[in-house]
Amino acid sequence: MPLPKIATPLYELELPSTKQTIKYRPFLVKEEKLLVLALESEDTKQITTAIKTVIKNCISTRGVKVEDLPTFDIEYLFLNIRGKSVGEEVELSIIAPDDGVTPIPVNIDLDEIKVVENKEHNKQIRLDDSLMMEMKYPSLDQFIKNNFDFDDNSNVDRSFELIASCIDKIFNEEEVWSTADVSKKEVVEFLEQMNSAQFKQIEKFFETMPKLSHTLEVVNPKTKVKSTVVLEGLSSFFG
Repeated sequence: MPLPKIATPLYELELPSTKQTIKYRPFLVKEEKLLVLALESEDTKQITTAIKTVIKNCISTRGVKVEDLPTFDIEYLFLNIRGKSVGEEVELSIIAPDDGVTPIPVNIDLDEIKVVENKEHNKQIRLDDSLMMEMKYPSLDQFIKNNFDFDDNSNVDRSFELIASCIDKIFNEEEVWSTADVSKKEVVEFLEQMNSAQFKQIEKFFETMPKLSHTLEVVNPKTKVKSTVVLEGLSSFFG
């Protein structure tokens, strides 16, 4: 007689980008092992593969393409899956801002961590009187590089590659140029033609992107100074 199956609960979550409600389950022991091994390896390819595998396995709603989700959806989804899998609280050590050395242990309820949207964020960028550009959010692979990058080499090249991959289309009143129809080299060359004012608008797109964020107050046990700390990005919530 075969052994019985263990029932796995399903939870619902609203994706911040589309407000679509999806169903997901916690990750299983075998998937937790996969994640731990990937994070310990400090290899971005292994981490990418592990997170893709876990998220794809845990989402039960059909038609959700993990690779197409914005990074902040991935962060929010992964954090919630982790919370339902290994506990609703995460223990962190925050360095006291007032002296920069004293560690402060804190417990954070994962349900309190939300995706924060900036009112100044805009996906459309005006380059001049006639030319516009529409941006898209970084892919899952780029998200991994941003959050778990243990190698600081070639930062400038990677920044340009990131920006190039996030340009969806360039258009005016008469024509639309989709970046999917041209090489990444052409897109990079297009970026290099910009002046500093135009490029700052692109920087603002990334700076104001929706992001996981949590604000908390901590007290330095040595100096008794109270400080406000803002944690942003998925890597901030790993103990």
